[in-house]
Amino acid sequence: MTTAASARQPVHTHLVEGFGTVTFTPVDPTADAGLIHAWVTPERARFWGMGGASRELVQEIYEDVDRRTTHHAFIMAREGVPVALLQTYDCAEDRISECYDVEPGDVGVHLLIGPSEGGPQPGFSGNLMEALIAFVFADPASRRMVAEPDSRNTKAITRLERTGFVLGPEVVLPEIDLPEVHLPAKPARLAFLNPPRAR
Repeated sequence: MTTAASARQPVHTHLVEGFGTVTFTPVDPTADAGLIHAWVTPERARFWGMGGASRELVQEIYEDVDRRTTHHAFIMAREGVPVALLQTYDCAEDRISECYDVEPGDVGVHLLIGPSEGGPQPGFSGNLMEALIAFVFADPASRRMVAEPDSRNTKAITRLERTGFVLGPEVVLPEIDLPEVHLPAKPARLAFLNPPRAR
C-alpha cells in the first residue's frame, strides 16, 4: 500500500524487535485527508470526536494543525504501511493547561490506531506505543508525556496503564469555539509518563 505519506521523508524511524520498522511522517493535510477521514469517521473512532466530519472538514482541521508551531500531526507507518495517526502538542499552549499544573517539557499526545487488515494482532498497540515513546523522548526537551483520553474510553485508559502511564485525575477539557476550530467540552482522564531513563 503506497500513499502520499509513504512518499515523503519520515522525521523519525524506530525499529521494534519482532514487529518491524515504524516511521513518523508529518501529515500533509491535502494528500492525507482521505486516509485520515476513513480512520476518524467510523464508530470505532467515536472518541476521536470527528464522526460526522466531511473529508473537506478533516482537511481544514489538519491545515489548522499544520499552521501551528505548538501542535503537530504524524502518520505512523509500519514497514511503509500507514497504521496510526499521532498528534503531539505543547501542553502549555493547549486547553489542557486549564485542567492541571503544566510542567516545562510536558508533551501532550493523541493516538488513533487505524483499522487493521486481517483483524486484531496481539501486541500491535503495545509495539506502536513503544515506538511512540521513543519518538517523543528523542527530543531532549520532552520531559513528560501527557495523555487525556475520554474518561469513558476504558480501552485506551487500560492501554496507557499497561504501557506505564500513571493515571491522574478526571477533568473536563473546556470548550473551544473559535472561527478556525471548534472543540466541544470533553470529560477526560489525565495520564502521565516520564522518560524511560527517569523511571
